Amino acid sequence: MLFYINPRRDVCFLPLTYLMEKRFQLLLHEGKEKGESAAQFRGARRALAAEGRVSERSKMGAAATSYTFLCLCFLAVCVPTGMIDAAPTQAPVTEVKRARGDVPDILPEPEPEPTSQVSDFENSYNYVLSRLAGIDQAIHKLNVGHYTLDVKVSQLIDRISRLDAKVGDLEDSIQEVYQHSKDNRKEIGRLEGCQKGHKMGYKCYLVYNSLADYAGASRKCLERGGRLAMPRDRKEQEALADYVKAFFSPGNWPVWLGINDLRSEGWYLFDDGTRVTYFQWRKHFLSSQPDGGKRENCVAMSSDDGDWWDHYCDRTMNYVCEFDDRVAL
Repeated sequence: MLFYINPRRDVCFLPLTYLMEKRFQLLLHEGKEKGESAAQFRGARRALAAEGRVSERSKMGAAATSYTFLCLCFLAVCVPTGMIDAAPTQAPVTEVKRARGDVPDILPEPEPEPTSQVSDFENSYNYVLSRLAGIDQAIHKLNVGHYTLDVKVSQLIDRISRLDAKVGDLEDSIQEVYQHSKDNRKEIGRLEGCQKGHKMGYKCYLVYNSLADYAGASRKCLERGGRLAMPRDRKEQEALADYVKAFFSPGNWPVWLGINDLRSEGWYLFDDGTRVTYFQWRKHFLSSQPDGGKRENCVAMSSDDGDWWDHYCDRTMNYVCEFDDRVAL
């Protein structure tokens, strides 16, 4: 057994193995602070033990052992005070057992505690699954809403179809009422023309003291169930001239007749499309009618003498409507 000689003579007769054990503990403590592993220090410990054994066998003989024993007794062999101070006053049970050799040099590594940590990939995978589940739920809600909307749209289309059918019936009713109104207006106009106007044979003439151009006067006569006056012979012309002269007497106001050559110049037709065979143009050495050419295509009758004049069709003047007393609606 080897001893360590301490010049300070604090403690005597300590074995070298104990000193090696204390050195290993200090190195292990420093290694833990530096972050080194326990396996590295176990290797270092075995190296120190082997080194101690080689030194003991090679350098020390029997004489050296006796000499060392005497020197230690005389010089009071001791352990360094710093090393003793570094060790605790009362060593733990594990260190005492190691000093006595009860605990093996190589201690088993503590088993790692089970952990429940999940890797980043698993976290990402679980997050994606949760998001997909949320999306699937949202799609399901959207499908339910779409189905509900589709049902409501179908109901709305059905209601619109029924409403459209009712509107069609209403339009037909309105058209029917409008047609009855037109017919009633025509009948009222015919009755008014024959009651208020001048009757000759099966015709009735009525003067309207309101200004209108040729097209407007023709339309208004049609709305009232008649046409612009169309004297077809001398007898009708004389009866119409007498009625108009008496209506505007003592003035002279021209009135539209249902005669024009709009279709072809010089080719005069009545307002119903039949050809005119009797004319009552004004004949005078200063002014003979017709003299307007292609510019004046509509015929009017003067109220003082009953002569015919050609005029611009857009000129406004009074008009005479004729009604057929034979028409019964």
